[in-house]
Amino acid sequence: MSPKRKISLSEEDLVLALRNREKIAIEALYDMYSASLYGVIYRIVVEETLAEDVLQETFVKIWNSFNGYSSEKGRLFTWMVNIARNMAIDKVRSKDFKNQSKNHELENNVTFIDEKRNTVYNPELLGIRDLVSTLKPEQKSILDLVYFKGYTHLEAAEELAIPLGTIKTRLRMAIQQLRKHFNE
Repeated sequence: MSPKRKISLSEEDLVLALRNREKIAIEALYDMYSASLYGVIYRIVVEETLAEDVLQETFVKIWNSFNGYSSEKGRLFTWMVNIARNMAIDKVRSKDFKNQSKNHELENNVTFIDEKRNTVYNPELLGIRDLVSTLKPEQKSILDLVYFKGYTHLEAAEELAIPLGTIKTRLRMAIQQLRKHFNE
């Protein structure tokens, strides 16, 4: 059995086929753009199975909302990349995704990340623990929540009962302080 030949159409022919909802359009769309769109999605969700699911959802959305595409506003590929990117971001921000990632034990995630990236993390070697200890207590607590515990700025504001703007200002000041140590 010979391998299936990939379908390739010009952008104009593809747009016309999509507007007419021809079967060849979705096949060509997948053959021509699935790898690129998958790459965009994977960079955001960082999990193969989830990226594949989001890619499939992206193609369904492209097919169902194609009447919203206008060639005057931009290229087809740019429009599709924006859909893929937005769907991946929506997935990462979804309550289901957050709950799923909260259910993993921290120790297992750290080990998984270290194995995946072949990294050895030892804050003592970098002196990060000593540097963070030089910060003001209110900066340390925000830094701990946002960078070491994964809180969003809004979640940190709610946790510490501090206005969001104050969180952002203190975090920025803490980072500037730490940056001074690395630029010496």
